[in-house]
Amino acid sequence: MSRLFGTDGVRGLANGLLTAELALQLAQAAAVVLGHDRTPDGKRPRAVVARDPRASGEFLAAAVEAGLSSSGIDVYDAGVLPTPAAAYLVADLDADFGVMLSASHNPAPDNGIKFFARGGQKLPDHVEDAIEAQLGKEPERPIGGDVGRIQRFSDAEDRYIVHLLGTLPHRLEGIKVVLDCAHGAASGCSPQVFKDAGAEVVVIGAEPDGLNINDGVGSTHLGPLKEAVVAHGADLGIAHDGDADRCLAVDHEGNEVDGDQIMAILALALKDAGKLKDNVLVATVMSNLGLKIALRNAGISIRETAVGDRYVLEEMRAGGFNLGGEQSGHVIFSDYATTGDGVLTGLQIAAQVAKTGRTLQDLATAMTKLPQLMINVKGVDKARAATDEGVAAAVAAAELELGDTGRVLLRPSGTEALVRVMVEAADMATAERICTSLAAVVKKRLGSEVAA
Repeated sequence: MSRLFGTDGVRGLANGLLTAELALQLAQAAAVVLGHDRTPDGKRPRAVVARDPRASGEFLAAAVEAGLSSSGIDVYDAGVLPTPAAAYLVADLDADFGVMLSASHNPAPDNGIKFFARGGQKLPDHVEDAIEAQLGKEPERPIGGDVGRIQRFSDAEDRYIVHLLGTLPHRLEGIKVVLDCAHGAASGCSPQVFKDAGAEVVVIGAEPDGLNINDGVGSTHLGPLKEAVVAHGADLGIAHDGDADRCLAVDHEGNEVDGDQIMAILALALKDAGKLKDNVLVATVMSNLGLKIALRNAGISIRETAVGDRYVLEEMRAGGFNLGGEQSGHVIFSDYATTGDGVLTGLQIAAQVAKTGRTLQDLATAMTKLPQLMINVKGVDKARAATDEGVAAAVAAAELELGDTGRVLLRPSGTEALVRVMVEAADMATAERICTSLAAVVKKRLGSEVAA
């Protein structure tokens, strides 16, 4: 049987894979694994529960809260909140753990359940495995005064906003910002915190109806934001995804500023302020080589990890580093958050525009993106990609040709029978030629069909 927990909790079609019954059982299992320590004074363990505005989140949250409270866990029902806000509240309220219901950037029919440990930390694999192993076993069944109680936590969003305002290095008076909230969890708090910080705010994608989350808006659909920024003469635009754990930006001319460029801007700003721990940025192998070149020239080194914000977090914790992230826009400020926070990231970017008086477009020139091409080679025996001699020889030849002006990355998919072939080079023609050639070798050696 395949593992129920994926790279970011349990995720799938609501009422398909993710039923109310499964949500209840996961909550009961988590109550045993995460809520087993009773406090010395006999108080019950406490958990924070939050969700994004998907329609299915209503019945799934009810199931989770039933599973927790029936197992003797007191519940803070925080309502609709961004994922990083839920993580923050777990720490702020000194709760034993937290539960977030969201499928992030996925369409509305999907949903997911992820757990946070004490302090708002993501769970390591072995704890998720323990929760999964507990499924099907007899749950805790306290009676009388030992059952958990459910408390509606009405000021959850306000607490999060106050926390975010406390992270600002500079207020935002004098700049105009367009926010695209993806009809998601940040539709209330993101516009409010930007206004409280002093910015003039234009808002799109902030009318969630339970079914329109990520639908043609947000960080995976930047078109509406680009148009709005230009139409309103704004200084910049900020795009969230459904649960606001990521952020992409748009400059005043409507050009995208991706996660790599955002990390370059913020790493340099922190270094200049003497606040970048050990002058290190943690990024994944998918970050553009241009980021590494630019930061190296500025005296900042990059620690590379596997793809996934959980691996970025692990490296940050291991080294005590305070800035990391992904090209997709997950940016982690460990001084202020335990996970990627799109609202926090957007505020920090806007603060640099306000503080320096430079345009976002100008700030983004901190790095020059190398042309990058990726081809998905489908139907492949991906297990042999790292050991096949013919593939290895082709990669070595490509790396020799590129030298210091580019790189090659072959990455088997974690969920599909395919290998991703990625090439960066000094110009797109070279990237296309080498990437196409390598994809053909992978096809021939491992038996597949090529699809870009």
